[in-house]
Amino acid sequence: MKEYIANLPKAELHVHLEGTLEPEHIFELAQRNHIELEYQSIDELIAAYDFYDLPSFLKIYYAGMHVLQTEQDFYELAWRYFEKAKQQNIVYVEPFFDPQGHTTRGIAFETVITGIHRAQIDAEEKLGIKSNLILCFLRDMSAESAMEHLQMSLPFKDWIIGVGLDSDEKDNPPSKFAEVFARARQEGYKLTMHCDVHQKDIHDHIRECIELIDVDRIDHGINCLDQAELTKAVKDKNLGLTICPVSNQFVCQTYTTDEIRTMLTLGLKATINSDDPAYFRAYLNENFFALIDEGGFTKQEIDQLVINSFEVSWLEDREKLIYISQMS
Repeated sequence: MKEYIANLPKAELHVHLEGTLEPEHIFELAQRNHIELEYQSIDELIAAYDFYDLPSFLKIYYAGMHVLQTEQDFYELAWRYFEKAKQQNIVYVEPFFDPQGHTTRGIAFETVITGIHRAQIDAEEKLGIKSNLILCFLRDMSAESAMEHLQMSLPFKDWIIGVGLDSDEKDNPPSKFAEVFARARQEGYKLTMHCDVHQKDIHDHIRECIELIDVDRIDHGINCLDQAELTKAVKDKNLGLTICPVSNQFVCQTYTTDEIRTMLTLGLKATINSDDPAYFRAYLNENFFALIDEGGFTKQEIDQLVINSFEVSWLEDREKLIYISQMS
């Protein structure tokens, strides 16, 4: 099964580029950019990856970003992820990036997106990996800041397919950003939002995503299973759910295989993704392997999860069919 998964052409819809920054690359960039790190070695840094909830993860996640300074740094960040994606037989990606995590450090929006975009071009030409970029707003920052960054994105609209919402969910509901997402929709962007696992007010957040924001997809979204009305709403709207088993394990102490299997049984469009693979030490294939190890997933179930990823992607329908046909 694991060999089958490794050889299967796959899509990834929930991966944060900043979350692909490997410890070795952090030290390399710190040296290049003359940045002093808190940790003395790669092993010491990895040992600090002791996450037990979302805030504890975000603390070290944002600290790691500080080594990213130049356009070349952002190019390398994205390119190294695409190289890893090639090794894992990922053929299509919709990666996130967090511009506020960089502009607040004095890095220009243009610097960030230009470096990433160059890597996307090279990945398609040299690796055969197509990608479409998603701009994520940080929900623990203000709606005004989100709107400012939406405005910053407009000169680069051709490089961005959609917008998302991530970071600390506590007391930062989707409704806080309703105006920003309405404007993004007007500008032609697709919409998604994180509804992380077992967060405060999570059911209200999922409901707002569906009813108020009218998202095209929900990131994570496991807790829609807790309430029949939410499950029905997700299914009725045919919303994709971008599940990340290994990152779920840090919160739930399980890869949530029971919930994923339930979603498949109910006909929900669950997909499998890696989230922040450098920090959780697992890329996309390893997330699929977790389903085998914990839940004994069958070939049919794995195939359906991969098909779902292409079907709920933001590709044109013709492109979706081409990718799905390559699975057989």
